[in-house]
Amino acid sequence: MAHSPRRRAARAPVRIIHLGLGAFHRAHQAWYTSRVDAHREWGIAAFTGRSPTAATILERQDAVYTLLTRGPDGDRLDTVESIVAAHDGDDTDALCDYAIRPEVTVVTLTVTEKGYRRGRDGRLDTADPDIAADIRVLVDAVAGHPETPHTITPGALRTMPGRVLWALDARRRARPDSTITLIPCDNLDDNGGALRAVLGDLASLTSPALGAWIAAHVDILSTSVDRITPRTTAADVDMVAAHEGVRDETLVVTEPFHSWILSGRSRADRPRWEDAGAVFVSDIAPFEQRKLWMLNGAHSLLACAGIARGHATVAEAIADPTCAALTHDLWDLAEGRLEPAARQAGIDLDLPGYRAALLDRFANPAIVHRLSQIAADSSLKLRARIIDPVRRARSDGETGEAGIAAVAAWTRFVISEVQAGHPLDDAAAPELDARAVQPDPHRALLELLAPDLAADPSVRRMLARHAG
Repeated sequence: MAHSPRRRAARAPVRIIHLGLGAFHRAHQAWYTSRVDAHREWGIAAFTGRSPTAATILERQDAVYTLLTRGPDGDRLDTVESIVAAHDGDDTDALCDYAIRPEVTVVTLTVTEKGYRRGRDGRLDTADPDIAADIRVLVDAVAGHPETPHTITPGALRTMPGRVLWALDARRRARPDSTITLIPCDNLDDNGGALRAVLGDLASLTSPALGAWIAAHVDILSTSVDRITPRTTAADVDMVAAHEGVRDETLVVTEPFHSWILSGRSRADRPRWEDAGAVFVSDIAPFEQRKLWMLNGAHSLLACAGIARGHATVAEAIADPTCAALTHDLWDLAEGRLEPAARQAGIDLDLPGYRAALLDRFANPAIVHRLSQIAADSSLKLRARIIDPVRRARSDGETGEAGIAAVAAWTRFVISEVQAGHPLDDAAAPELDARAVQPDPHRALLELLAPDLAADPSVRRMLARHAG
């Protein structure tokens, strides 16, 4: 009879807080920590995002989970014990309790692009109803009571910026001379800068004194993270239970490839993740762009174009000659931007090798990476993954047509889904629904992503040609 995974060693003390208890964190940062923490010194207290379910299930099995690594040559199972506590994201009392402990020196985040609550200008979106609600709560609790802040009812803070700011305020009051490092691990350009911007904007609206303390005592790294982690299915859980005798309702499925590149100053103590293969660099921008434009950009393209052609997974889509040709064109566009900048900076990105590895990873038959999962929140993802390299190509005197073809695949996807009455899994779903039924829906959708490109007649002609 199958049993739950079991913890084999005593729980390490909590020294890392993580926000965003999803599969990617468990396949990536928690896995890296487990690989370097031989002496059980770096326990992770992880908090969920929108639902407490993951924490509830994980705690039921002693916060231990199984990582199933699926490669072309077979499967590997690892029991991961680096997470030592799992909490509902609404539990801000527990979050602050950890934040004030002197041994807690690192906060990592995987909250997805939309978790940063940024507007189109990259700053905090103060028009977001959840952000507006958090501002009211924080003003009353922090700014209104500078000596002894009011408590905040669990669940009152709705957003990552609000929760992180509240935890940092607790840290400031309890340990004003301490430092702490924040490490965002989400797929957006300059994620460290993005995190600093939204926290700074929120502090300026609620507690300028806290903002000054953050500037002096909080280090924020920028990162590029990479490990394909498809959604786990019931069949995956059943397979492991049948073959290994372990029934893990929090099972994580991932690929053998893994990459973590970090940049920035960290004065506080941290695990030696580099011993597990993480890389620290002085300039992360080229590595971020390589990953965003080549892996993530191709994923978004394959999702939209592949679904339209009846495919369900990345492996199916990349095997389709039409989808593969679009992908190679997009990679050509990305390489044309990446190679000159890297050469000038003296950085070897090994673009041919990276491109060949992507093809192998996409075609891995053991990884069932569903296109519908990738297509979620495309209106947010495409700006960094597709629009940015298009703008750069056009500023270099090129057309950027490969990127416009990818945008056309997305506009066709959105219009088709709306016409079919399928609900869009996208933060901008209501606006997408409205634009998809306008007289020129392709242009209307492009205007949402990039008004400057939509205003260009040559871009509109390319979009019309590829939208067909």
